[in-house]
Amino acid sequence: MSATPPAPPASACPNCFHAYPGAQPKFCPECGQETHVRPPRVVEFLQQIGGAYLATEGALWRTLKLLLLQPGELTAQYLAGRRKHYVLPLRLFLSITVLMLLTMRVVGSLEAVDFDDPEVRRALPERPSSMHIELGFGQAGLQDGSFYCENLPPWLCRRIERRVDTDTRSLVMQMQRVSERVASHAGAAAFVLLPAFAVGLWLLFWRRGLHYTEHLVFAVHVHAFWFLLAALMMLGVEVLVWAGALMMPVYGLLAMRRVYGGPWWALALRAVVLGAVHLALVALTVAAVTLAALLL
Repeated sequence: MSATPPAPPASACPNCFHAYPGAQPKFCPECGQETHVRPPRVVEFLQQIGGAYLATEGALWRTLKLLLLQPGELTAQYLAGRRKHYVLPLRLFLSITVLMLLTMRVVGSLEAVDFDDPEVRRALPERPSSMHIELGFGQAGLQDGSFYCENLPPWLCRRIERRVDTDTRSLVMQMQRVSERVASHAGAAAFVLLPAFAVGLWLLFWRRGLHYTEHLVFAVHVHAFWFLLAALMMLGVEVLVWAGALMMPVYGLLAMRRVYGGPWWALALRAVVLGAVHLALVALTVAAVTLAALLL
């Protein structure tokens, strides 16, 4: 068992035990903590959140303003050493990733089939007639009740066929579970793909003399913006889907221009190469997660 920390003297700081020579000051001269410590109130928690994080002039709003309106500027500020007034890259990325995953969960729950509804049960056919599963460079599913499997190994086709050879209700429930599992692993997949994206930046811009971690900061900021767009696109509004699909590559190119510089044609070429490789990795990762959720 661990020993209980000793209590500080009555006229000493409760944090660092610095003794006060005279009257108790408001703040400890050694570590800066408040000397009058008491259990926090709920109102104080709300004030801390509103004042330190969500205030109009707080770090969050300054960070979002640069992230949304000035592509690449947040990375440029960070690399220049101006970091105190902005949310740190990883913290920003984690917050936006959580927002995206929550949106994915909510949208998935809204689209889920309610089998307790009598009208839904009556509308479902006994056997499924059509479904489609994208697995990277291959696909499988049902078309007019017949199973098809393209560009996938025969053994995998047989496994998938056994899975989909069931009644409609069981198949729909199975697909809903697959979607839930894919959503639950999306955050982990992002943390695998993010360093790979930074490796691509390091290879494409190695002459810039930047360290790998500096490329990683750029990757974190760009993906934070992309994940915000992805959360909006998940709402299913057609205008948002098309606008988001257009803004993603444009934002990435503008951010590259701000951070790395160079002629537009060279940046565009690098962006196309990096984008193609990254999209292939994303497709393979999603396919692997989907396949694991389907077969396991």
